[in-house]
Amino acid sequence: MRTASIQRKTNETDISLKLNLDGTGKADIDTGVGFYDHMLHHVAVHGLFDLTIKASGDLYIDAHHTVEDIAIALGQAINTALDNRSGIFRMGHAYVPMDEALARVVVDLSGRPYCVFNAPFSAPMLGTMPTAMVQHVFESLAMHANMNLHAQALYGRDDHHIAEGLFKALGRALDAATQYDPRRGAAIPSTKGQLREV
Repeated sequence: MRTASIQRKTNETDISLKLNLDGTGKADIDTGVGFYDHMLHHVAVHGLFDLTIKASGDLYIDAHHTVEDIAIALGQAINTALDNRSGIFRMGHAYVPMDEALARVVVDLSGRPYCVFNAPFSAPMLGTMPTAMVQHVFESLAMHANMNLHAQALYGRDDHHIAEGLFKALGRALDAATQYDPRRGAAIPSTKGQLREV
């Protein structure tokens, strides 16, 4: 079982997170930011990850610290659960339509963090979550999971649909990339013979 438990406590947030990459999509998520809970549920359900998140943060200021720190913790959990990344497909992608919107996410669990994000949001908020934080979530996740992550909304009008498509596609792309390749056995999927940790 590829699992990880992360405890992150700062003056701004207190986060407890558990991840099972080989789960069934069970999610128990309470971040204090309703829209973020909704999006993280999509990652778990469509990635078939078991994900538990309990978080409290300085929401009296705004949602920034809570949203960012959860993304950091989730990235750390993915990185830990993958261990040396042997035997996995390593790369994955997904297209997800959400009514009028179409999202694409491509990942490479390369050990080299990089994020390219492109989505045409127009409203400043998604519930109590600043719309700008969607990009920040993807960037923080990529950095702390040590993965190359490209996320793009190819088109769409409704910001909720655009964001939901991106998070669903993230779950499906991660599911594809973290699966074991039966032809590879325990080999590292890299010509270097290792996937560099940073």
